[in-house]
Amino acid sequence: MPSAVADASAIVVLVLDGLGWRQLEARSNVAPVLNSLEGGAISTVAPSTTATALSSIATGLTPAEHGILGYRMLMRGAVTNMLRWATDEGVRRHDVSPHELQPARAFCGQRVPYVTSQELIGSSFSDAHLFGGTAHGYRALSSLPVVVSELVKNGAKFVHAYYPGIDKIAHERGFGEFYDAELACADRMVDDMLDRLPRDTVVLVTADHGQVEVGDRLLYPSDDVLRLLELQSGEGRMRWMHARPGAEEELFEAACEEFGDVAWVRRRSEVIEEGWFGPHFPAPMSGRLGDVVIAPFAPVSLFEEADSGPFNLICRHGSLTEDEVLVPLIAGQGRG
Repeated sequence: MPSAVADASAIVVLVLDGLGWRQLEARSNVAPVLNSLEGGAISTVAPSTTATALSSIATGLTPAEHGILGYRMLMRGAVTNMLRWATDEGVRRHDVSPHELQPARAFCGQRVPYVTSQELIGSSFSDAHLFGGTAHGYRALSSLPVVVSELVKNGAKFVHAYYPGIDKIAHERGFGEFYDAELACADRMVDDMLDRLPRDTVVLVTADHGQVEVGDRLLYPSDDVLRLLELQSGEGRMRWMHARPGAEEELFEAACEEFGDVAWVRRRSEVIEEGWFGPHFPAPMSGRLGDVVIAPFAPVSLFEEADSGPFNLICRHGSLTEDEVLVPLIAGQGRG
């Protein structure tokens, strides 16, 4: 933890979605303010994905403890997109409430103000991972530092803030001019926030995950694998395969044969024993996982139709490589 935090009268935790440590460190000229802050790299959770990591940041729990174990997760018989809280057939809030699935209160049970994009307030995922906090929205990035500074000036001692833009651009545009422009924009926002906040306030910047540029390097499971499947969950860089009854070991062997040269392939029991989701894994949570996981270490992604969207994702995340797992934990003091 950066030393500046110890003497702070107020702390703002700013989560920049998708900003990996390696991407930040390589762009000191693009993000001079962020690169000047005190601190270094820490490791995020597995899978290195937004739904799981944001839940851990807000609750302080491991994925095994809070139970949101991936981007798309088996939930009461249907694979559900945890960010949208929906299957292909529609939203599931009516049959799976956010607080039933994830009952832990955020921020150690304190009523902490959180600042997020207005469109995310009231969503099922926000209600699940920010349970107990008080929402404050912004509609434009320029408003985020203003909202945060007003909260601190009105007496808030701890503020949680979230910005999703870096992740969105990395997915849609990859690394390059668009990514650098977005990172520079976020850097200026942090600069503005520090200017607005009092000197006894510290901004602690972190992220949920980094990125790997995959582009069109997609892997399509062969018929030898698909015939053994009942369904798939997770995402392209942390793919869970759910076997047909009795085909679990055959599926594992087929997955090792097909993907073992580009990915870590594990049985569910091995993932739990190795502590991927935390040292203590409650038995009831195992039903949310598949039988075999495929986590690429090469810059590839496993294709599945249910994962596809309006555009092909260029940068992706979810696996255990350093580009995805290492995130910043850096701090700066207010200048106001």
